[in-house]
Amino acid sequence: MVTPGEDRKAVRAEAKRRSARRSATIATVSTIVVIGGLLAFMVTRPGWSNVHQLFFNWDEFKKAFPQVLKAFVIDMKLFVIVEICVLAFGLIVALTRTSVHPVLAPGRLLALLYVDLLRGIPTILVVYLIGFGVPALAIAGVPTDPLVLGGIALGLSYGAYVSEVYRSGLQTVHPSQRMAALSVGLTHLQSLRFVVLPQAIRNVRAPLLNDFISLQKDVALVAILGPQEAYRIAQIIQGEDFNYTPLLAAALLYFAVTFPLARILDRMNRRDPAQMALAVR
Repeated sequence: MVTPGEDRKAVRAEAKRRSARRSATIATVSTIVVIGGLLAFMVTRPGWSNVHQLFFNWDEFKKAFPQVLKAFVIDMKLFVIVEICVLAFGLIVALTRTSVHPVLAPGRLLALLYVDLLRGIPTILVVYLIGFGVPALAIAGVPTDPLVLGGIALGLSYGAYVSEVYRSGLQTVHPSQRMAALSVGLTHLQSLRFVVLPQAIRNVRAPLLNDFISLQKDVALVAILGPQEAYRIAQIIQGEDFNYTPLLAAALLYFAVTFPLARILDRMNRRDPAQMALAVR
């Protein structure tokens, strides 16, 4: 037997489903109309044939894509290595800045200067300064490989941003959490490792992933130092044929990596929108 309360719940649930279907239909139709209108506007322009030939040439794409894809492996290797280093180095800087121990006062000052300096300089300039400045010093034992120097430059630049993300996360953990850990017998190091850091990192997952996505794209900046990575190979092929389609091939590869990461970030933001308030970039 169906009670009046259950009947009302069923009616409300059905009304919600109808409203959701109607909203989805309207959204789909409006999206098709807008995108279709933009495409129609582009292809009907007088210069579309030239744009199509220069940027969307299928023959040029097939010719360039295998070479660009092979070089893209270098981008991904560099990205993974730099990201691991950035996560570790940024955490060290953040812990140094949040420490209150008097002995670490010089370290806090150096960390503050580092963060302010590297956040105030565009990443491309850091790549130039490290990539060309370090070899010019001619210091024995210092690496001169442009790929290594480019990775160091990216690590230094992004380490400053990530350290501030970590610091924001550390500041969200209430001091009572550390006190409670100490009261049950944990040392300061243990309370930091098992109580404070897990909460801090969980609070800043979304901002960290945001920097993760930005770094994946900025790996292409090492091309200015000469390594034969995806963007550089695409640029060389473009210069040979005077066609920009190889650059589009490189762009699609970067997009293929960043798009899933962006969707993961959006999902995290929907689950916990307050996390994005901690982003400092």
